[in-house]
Amino acid sequence: MKKVLFILGLIAIVLSAKAQTTIGLQLYTFRHEFKTDVPGTLQKIHAMGIREIEGGGTYGLPADEYKKMLADNQLKMVSVGADYKQLETDPEAVVKEAKLFGAKYVMCAWVPHDKAFSADDAKKAAEVFNKAGKLLQQNGISLCYHAHGYEFGAYKNGTLFDYMASLMNPAYANFEMDVFWVKHPGQDPVALLKKYPGRFKLMHLKDRQMGTPNGMEGTANDETNVVLGAGDVGIAAIMKVAKKYGVQHFFIEDESPRAMEQVPQSLAFLKSLK
Repeated sequence: MKKVLFILGLIAIVLSAKAQTTIGLQLYTFRHEFKTDVPGTLQKIHAMGIREIEGGGTYGLPADEYKKMLADNQLKMVSVGADYKQLETDPEAVVKEAKLFGAKYVMCAWVPHDKAFSADDAKKAAEVFNKAGKLLQQNGISLCYHAHGYEFGAYKNGTLFDYMASLMNPAYANFEMDVFWVKHPGQDPVALLKKYPGRFKLMHLKDRQMGTPNGMEGTANDETNVVLGAGDVGIAAIMKVAKKYGVQHFFIEDESPRAMEQVPQSLAFLKSLK
């Protein structure tokens, strides 16, 4: 009987380890550090236990040299960023960049627009994402759009985000949810995940200082980025359901000037979640 219980215990440990969510890092988090010390910053990321990253570019280094640094630090580039105009005019270059790093995802984080984001902006963006996304999909790469809050303006019986989602072909273009930028315009990240199961492939984990007023401009003071679990975004509730509704990869993105100190605390918080 003791032997059976011991074996069951080992199985439980293995299953628990497998269930542990891998947490990556959006490299923009350490943008200031990368300006002065690329190898040292990558080493610090490795020392934090992070193995998956989202980035793009080589910080001015030769591609082979930069890729060797990533390999030396066991850092896998899961996703790379792409400029909207590049997706519109030269998607082949985006494919090349993703393949350079072996990335399986490309994310676009901004749709250019004058003043308020409009239905015309949403429609045009969906067309760009569908066309570029088809080419990416043919090359084994998935395109995800990262909303920044301005997409949640009212439109018909929903929002402009809803309109975009209805126009974007899920075979070619889906989303990366930045939970801060869903909360900031007054939306509920958990409700949005449930409304669009399977559409959010990637997620930025970011928390917002308590008492921060909402806004729909796509901007916020960097100081409002706090340690995960210390703010009002509801990270614990999000993590409970995110995988269930299709999120494949998670990246901490901390835009505060204290990111180097806050990221380890955020990792500890995520590890503490049951």
